[in-house]
Amino acid sequence: MQKIIMFVMLNFISALGFSQGIKIIDKPITYDSTRVRLSLEYLKERHGIVQKTPTIQPKIIVLHWTAAKTFSSTFNAFNSAKLPNGDRKDIAKVSSLNTSSQYLIDRDGTIYRLMPDNYLARHVIGLNYCAIGVENVGSADFPLTDAQLKANEELVRYLAKKYKIEYLIGHYEYTKFKGTSLWKETNPDYQTGKNDPGVDFMQKVRANVKDLNLKGAPAK
Repeated sequence: MQKIIMFVMLNFISALGFSQGIKIIDKPITYDSTRVRLSLEYLKERHGIVQKTPTIQPKIIVLHWTAAKTFSSTFNAFNSAKLPNGDRKDIAKVSSLNTSSQYLIDRDGTIYRLMPDNYLARHVIGLNYCAIGVENVGSADFPLTDAQLKANEELVRYLAKKYKIEYLIGHYEYTKFKGTSLWKETNPDYQTGKNDPGVDFMQKVRANVKDLNLKGAPAK
């Protein structure tokens, strides 16, 4: 397990060399032996994938909003490896792994990397094994900003260059992958309703990165 944690740290450090042309601040959440163990369990039990390291092969970028109004409250919510006792009963029933994302964008457009972007984060049911999550501080009644819009565009371009990204979706679209080869959730009844990061925001991001020819969610 110690080797796995060291591997996480080395991947995080090596990621610094890929940030040319975009300003990314590295602010790691806890990725200790507990998070590694729970991530490997999640891959196995939720996605049917058995691995020795909690790595992913990114194909999808999923944009979110936090439903919280500050960066610090979101960071603190993600930082623990395990879901707090009594929190998120709707998802705690299938795993005690805490929610998180690879990236978190503050109201002023500052981009923070919370973990190596090719490591598992629990942010989207059925697709975590191949999805990079981008959280934005905001909500339906605390709309995302123009600075966040620009930052999402820059980050999508950066990730699309770094990985073989095929899809760009909003969290509210994730269930449209059910029935496709990409959907890997062992419980067909496990899902939650989402509306983030808002249709209007997604339309703007997609318009700004149209030249990348990224696919949206499958039509239903």
